[in-house]
Amino acid sequence: MQTIAAVARQPHADFTIETLDVAAPRADEVLVRIVGVGLCHTDLVFRDQFVPYPLPAVLGHEGAGVIEAVGAEVSGLQPGDRVVLGFSSCGHCARCDDGLPSYCSDFPPLNYAGGRLEDGSTAFSAGGTPVSSHFFGQSSFAAYTVVRARNVVKVVDPDAPLEILGPLGCGFQTGAGGVMRSMACPAGSSIAIVGGGPVGLAAVMGAVIRDCATIVLVEPVAARRQLALDLGATHVVDPAAGDVTAAIRAILPGGVDFAFDTSGRVAAIEAALAALAPRGMLGLVGVPPKAEDAVAINIAGMITYGQRVVGIMEGNSDPQTFIPELIAAHRAGRFPFDRLVTTFPLAEINAAIDAQKRGDCVKVVLIP
Repeated sequence: MQTIAAVARQPHADFTIETLDVAAPRADEVLVRIVGVGLCHTDLVFRDQFVPYPLPAVLGHEGAGVIEAVGAEVSGLQPGDRVVLGFSSCGHCARCDDGLPSYCSDFPPLNYAGGRLEDGSTAFSAGGTPVSSHFFGQSSFAAYTVVRARNVVKVVDPDAPLEILGPLGCGFQTGAGGVMRSMACPAGSSIAIVGGGPVGLAAVMGAVIRDCATIVLVEPVAARRQLALDLGATHVVDPAAGDVTAAIRAILPGGVDFAFDTSGRVAAIEAALAALAPRGMLGLVGVPPKAEDAVAINIAGMITYGQRVVGIMEGNSDPQTFIPELIAAHRAGRFPFDRLVTTFPLAEINAAIDAQKRGDCVKVVLIP
């Protein structure tokens, strides 16, 4: 069969809309008709070769859709099932057994190899030439894609808005999970969140769910600061207005219990670290501009105050349990992520990228 897809052919270049051939799903795969797919900064990071990825490629890793066909060895899934697509993991290593599949020992090859690990084949081709697939196990910038069955999370709520659920598979679960699972912020605690994009605002909503007493968002765009307040942040800081550490400590002189950086910017991370209270924890999820970027840490100060810095992948989430939890929270009005979403046709992906970069919208969802 064939599908329309947004193809990355060159770093730092526009995606091209093309018709590709799609292979039939193998024994452990499913064919999914995509109804919506989130646009994530990570897609652009890989397109632009921050992490090497074989081009041409179909990227996209926040898909949601309907199963059209299943492989011979797939159980528990069938055509017609509504699904969200998560990241790929092996299911049998020590971290997967711990319920932490985002730290799977095979996470990089399963998600970043550009094809099937067993033989290097791809699900997409153009005129007989392979086009890289299986990005995060799914490559969902397409109307149809072939996905590892383990990536698939069934949506049992018939009223859940399927076309905008895809970002729960990465950005939203990273932000919410970072607060709710990785750092497990307790009720009454304080948190400073750096960056008011999709991940940061999901973290704000996660902090509200966890009943954090003080929720500070650091964000330069005024509209996003206001949205954070609407979503439950107690304070906002404009980093352009001056010293971010001083601004946070003006709100909480003793420092914050938790800080969560979504920016990847060294100066922002160091400002958040300097705002920590004794025994405070800083969680890092933002991709830095350069792979060699590093943060300076005062070793004596960290020892003296018992402070902690942790890297966080996908919010420590097990998609099979956490995505349904977020869908239920949305239904209950406690995780209103739909307020962050603006939809664009998949064919307008380049315009959508520009709009998101300008700050015209918070989270783009592309509709094939």
